[in-house]
Amino acid sequence: MNIILIGMPGVGKSTIGVVLAKALGFEFIDTDLIIQENEQVPLHEIIKEKGLETFLSLEEIAILTLKGDNMVIATGGSVVYKAEGMNHLKSLGKIVYLKTHYKVLEKRIRNMKTRGIAMGKNKTIKDIYWERKVLYEKYADYIIPCKGRTVEKIVGIIKKKLC
Repeated sequence: MNIILIGMPGVGKSTIGVVLAKALGFEFIDTDLIIQENEQVPLHEIIKEKGLETFLSLEEIAILTLKGDNMVIATGGSVVYKAEGMNHLKSLGKIVYLKTHYKVLEKRIRNMKTRGIAMGKNKTIKDIYWERKVLYEKYADYIIPCKGRTVEKIVGIIKKKLC
């Protein structure tokens, strides 16, 4: 079994993923790091130099290469834009949407220019939150509200629901 974490940038997919993987004795995979390794440049440079659509295609390619068992996979927030990639993730395991309100994300994300968030030039975190929320809910097997919860509490909820 694999556990795939989806959700907005800044919700804590990577942080929660590392702790969850340790707790379960699973391998931890961060798809953003796979993309950066493949391209040899940070995400924000890929988006700036190659454009949003190319970035989304590179993200999907990284997703489609994943295989194996006993993994916790933290995805990029934009992974939900590509159906083939999401269907592949569904075939690998259970998809957990880590949900929080956009106002929480606005407070957490301070490095918009260097974080590598896949969003149009005139979009805000609020804009992409409402755009992606429907897609996260569509693909999720489980929705975990994160607002006001510690990493340990969220990991405990995920373990209880999936293990």
